[in-house]
Amino acid sequence: MPEHAYTEINVHVTWHVQDDQPVLQGQLEKEVHRYIYARAIEEPGVFVHEIGGTDDHIHFAVTIPPTVLISEWIGKLKGSSSHFINHLGKDTLLYWQRGYGVVTFGTRNLPWVIEYVRNQRQHHASGNLQLRMERTEPD
Repeated sequence: MPEHAYTEINVHVTWHVQDDQPVLQGQLEKEVHRYIYARAIEEPGVFVHEIGGTDDHIHFAVTIPPTVLISEWIGKLKGSSSHFINHLGKDTLLYWQRGYGVVTFGTRNLPWVIEYVRNQRQHHASGNLQLRMERTEPD
């Protein structure tokens, strides 16, 4: 990336567990979130603002540099996180569904997006969802 370039590329990302199995609970959920956070920031210039989700899917808000090819980066995050979890020797295996959702947003909306990601369980319990932030497939 050129030294004299300024960018603000904020994205909200979501993807689901294969067959929407409710496996992201308790310690496993914490380990998945911790792994995805650590793996995401290995990419130079990436800043993770928040990771959240429910038993069957994950959400995160991140700022990325223009050098990140989103489809490849997400593919690496999904593949490496399931590989990591599946080699911990636990009873639960983790497989992700094909596809993902990415929505860009402006920096002034960052606090709102962080709050939305942080409170996923409450939003799903109350039905107070932002549908464009939940989508993983085109219409």
